[in-house]
Amino acid sequence: MHIYLQPEDDSLLMRPSGRWAIEKLDYVARYINVFETSMRNKWSVRYYVDLMAGPGKNRLKETGQIILGSPLLALTTTYPFTDYFFADLSEGNTQALQQRCTASPHCERVNILTGDCNVLVENIVVRIKRDDWRSLNLAFLDPEGLELKWETVAKLASVRRMDLIINYPQGGLNRCMRQAFEAEHKTIVDLFFGGQEWREVYRSYLQRRLRGSIHRHLVDLYKGKLQNLGYQEVRRDDETGDEPLIRNAARRAPMYRLLFASKHLLGHEFWQSILKRDVYGQRRLL
Repeated sequence: MHIYLQPEDDSLLMRPSGRWAIEKLDYVARYINVFETSMRNKWSVRYYVDLMAGPGKNRLKETGQIILGSPLLALTTTYPFTDYFFADLSEGNTQALQQRCTASPHCERVNILTGDCNVLVENIVVRIKRDDWRSLNLAFLDPEGLELKWETVAKLASVRRMDLIINYPQGGLNRCMRQAFEAEHKTIVDLFFGGQEWREVYRSYLQRRLRGSIHRHLVDLYKGKLQNLGYQEVRRDDETGDEPLIRNAARRAPMYRLLFASKHLLGHEFWQSILKRDVYGQRRLL
């Protein structure tokens, strides 16, 4: 395999990441593998959408280790998708990703776009909907901060069959919520949640009318809005439920959760199957 597609230094731009990225990308890679292994013979068209794709490789700050980013994990999986949409706001990222993708025998399946994903998603969805009746699709939404808007999620959800893996930025929300709650104008937190319902949840939390973590309640709000878009309701058994909680490796501070959504229960069965262990081989209690 070409060096562009391997976790090695190829002299192109890489995304600096913490060790936590290994855990996050392991969950994504394993879901992609289960998804494609199980569905490739049942659906002739399968789109993969990565709206904050980055340059395709990450370099860990702590060790210098290089790991493949989500777009290259999807492109080099054993059974590749039939079509790909990779997008990123940074032209430097998309140029590096474009060059890496040229090394793949499936490069003609790849569409790389530069710009705000909240704008680009419109045309991506229009393209996928041409195959709406015969396609099964997966989108990974991995914002570095709070740049993902709810309306973008809703547009992807308008596709008939679109599984979603969403980075819920718990750490970023912790930094922004108090100021956003006190603001009278629309904030990035309002745009992330698609409205101001989150403010009432936050107010109840401040007034000690809610028990447990504020994020358990906010995640439930977010997942309830996904259900309104046609996604299946799934059980949760504990504080993190079906959402792996990724922590900072050094301080163990919560950084984000991975939310999963599917309109079919089989998708949730796949997700549950990969949650049985983490990247270190340790079993999770589900």
